[in-house]
Amino acid sequence: MGKDRILIVDDERLIASSLATLLGREGYEVESALTGAEALEKFERFRPQLIMLDISLPDMNGLELLRRIKRGNGETRVIVMTALASADCALQALKDGAEDFFGKPFDLELVKEVVRRTLAKREGGEEKRPELRKEAADAKMIGNSPKMIGIFKLLKAAADADAKTVLITGESGTGKELAARAIHCHSGRAGAPFVEVNCASIPENLLENELFGHEKGAFTDASRLRKGLFEMAQGGTLFLDEIGDMPLPMQAKVLKAIENRRFRRLGGQQDVEADVRIVAATHQDLPRMVAEGKFRGDLFFRLNVMHIELPPLRERVEDIEPLVKYLIEALNAEYGRKVVSLSPATLACLAGYHWPGNVRELRNAIERLMMLEPGNVLPPDQLPSEIKGGRRAHPPVGKAGAGEHRAAAEERKQTGGERADGDTIRLPSSGIALDELEKLLIERALAMSEGNQTRAARLLKTSRDTLRYRMKKHGLGEGSGNHPASGS
Repeated sequence: MGKDRILIVDDERLIASSLATLLGREGYEVESALTGAEALEKFERFRPQLIMLDISLPDMNGLELLRRIKRGNGETRVIVMTALASADCALQALKDGAEDFFGKPFDLELVKEVVRRTLAKREGGEEKRPELRKEAADAKMIGNSPKMIGIFKLLKAAADADAKTVLITGESGTGKELAARAIHCHSGRAGAPFVEVNCASIPENLLENELFGHEKGAFTDASRLRKGLFEMAQGGTLFLDEIGDMPLPMQAKVLKAIENRRFRRLGGQQDVEADVRIVAATHQDLPRMVAEGKFRGDLFFRLNVMHIELPPLRERVEDIEPLVKYLIEALNAEYGRKVVSLSPATLACLAGYHWPGNVRELRNAIERLMMLEPGNVLPPDQLPSEIKGGRRAHPPVGKAGAGEHRAAAEERKQTGGERADGDTIRLPSSGIALDELEKLLIERALAMSEGNQTRAARLLKTSRDTLRYRMKKHGLGEGSGNHPASGS
């Protein structure tokens, strides 16, 4: 067998060149294309087994190019890359036949592993994954981080499998409803209703009637038959939000309806069939509640067949900037504004905050700025004081005592920065652009490692290839005269 052929399609020459070099060293035959038109020409001539495709091309939408490639040869494997990932984009790419999907900037070791795995699937004759059947209407989960790309893949798996029960957990404001809608909109149930109910907002004595409905004459005011939400969601999805707040007696009835695929209206004598997918969500710790007798263990295990845990925003700080871009676009349309961006100082404040309210709190902060700041580039002046203070999440209890927290806080107050191994980063009172700060950090790491790029990358907790890319971006290293180009 000859070498596997890989075509890289990306309009950023440096990225295309870096990937070509990386994969060439791995023994693949590699060519690259900078435009959609060039990619189509090389697709016909080069006949690659695998294409690594950027979504944003100067002459063509990457998703349209993906569809044309799959029509030309359905056996060609495609891995999609993007600098601005969303649930819509990721799920649509997977629907259109992409084998995998990841955001930029990416870890080069991960790239090698994904390429190996994708080509191994082709050689192993694995069946083509089921296609999604409808685009999402309004699921806007944004993120480039590895954690969010992993979430998008789990949503795709849940949609494809038509899992009868899905449990979504995560802190308040992480987007549990959006995740539920994404599953529904990308599944075979997309043409049927998506019905939602907040289990915490309906009194216990009314919840059974809300879910299962009633027959005419079932009680004094029951003047006509009323369908419940299980029946209204027939063929589609019933989203039980905050199921951790559902009363125990009601949990038993919901469990019975899920297991038997049928229920009985209040006052009814006949069972009603229920062909619905149940997506339940909660911010509570259900295993702990089960142990404490506050949630039924049998219902928990029935719901937990497919579990998706959404990460808090503080664990995916790299997603804040793309989220901000999306929110600005949405709020510009809502308020008739023409805001271009946030100032670097504002972005620095957002990146330094711990976001207990997650994406919902971020949206509120951006909306506040757009309501109070008249300019097109928004400074941090009108941010709430806790966000401007950059209050980060505290370490878990037991990792540091209260005295250590106070000492660290006092040191940050005095130095105006964070300490790392005795080195202090001081932010000028006039502010600093994020790009300039990145350049300074790279210069400091290179100085500390005496120009050794491998050690500098280790100090910055990144890969050597990523460091080289960012050095070139800032005019450091080879050809700049600023630092030696030692690589080992």
